[in-house]
Amino acid sequence: MPRIPSEIRHLIRHGEYNGVTGSLAPGYVQANLVILPKAQAFDFLLFCQRNSRPCPLLEVMEPGQFEPKLTSPGADIRTDVPRYRVFRDGQLVDEVTDIGSLWRDDLVSFLLGCSFTFESAMVEAGIPLWHWETGKNVTMYVTNIDTVPAGVFSGPMVVSMRPIHQKQVVRAVQVTSRFPGAHGAPVHIDNPAAIGIQNISQPDYGDLAEFKEGQVPVFWACGVTPQAVALESKPPFMITHAPGHMFITDMRDTDLAAL
Repeated sequence: MPRIPSEIRHLIRHGEYNGVTGSLAPGYVQANLVILPKAQAFDFLLFCQRNSRPCPLLEVMEPGQFEPKLTSPGADIRTDVPRYRVFRDGQLVDEVTDIGSLWRDDLVSFLLGCSFTFESAMVEAGIPLWHWETGKNVTMYVTNIDTVPAGVFSGPMVVSMRPIHQKQVVRAVQVTSRFPGAHGAPVHIDNPAAIGIQNISQPDYGDLAEFKEGQVPVFWACGVTPQAVALESKPPFMITHAPGHMFITDMRDTDLAAL
């Protein structure tokens, strides 16, 4: 696979790649995607403002605009995501690789920060990542942590989980806390039941991670949260990325890193 975002997007746009993006384009910002009709867009913008940990805003596009001019000039939000999910009235009704046939002039697109962004920094710090090593999707769970409601939107927070060796947990916190625009530091460490995860061997999204001796589960806020919110809030129409299948921007990770 190429390492330049525009080259990867070219493959995606032409149907030559539709897999997970976790280890692709190291050093570049990846983004979650939410697309809503203008009628629900302000409520969702307010939801993101009130829930910046799971929904850190990177870019909001004008109604009908499909080029993310701030983060990736020349890209097309309708074709450059490996897989999209389509929700109607709170039900997941389809998963597709192109949303051109669904596009409308009233649709507002939101790009949200993604924890894949800080993973290059974790690897550079000597923290191995199971899903990078295996080519799998990161593990994700719906929690009992409530988001702050805004307008029609409310629901539980989703978290991504990475097995981290006990001796590296502090370092993982230090590394990821530098990226508030990509969910920042973990929201929880170990004891999954405390955040409503009764069976860690049954993730709600992604692949089941394997633990090595000495590793504990570490949980970060996740941009799949709007998908769990959609199931509870039931907006009439919503398009998102499929979990783990992100939009790869032209921004560098360092653009989001705090000094």
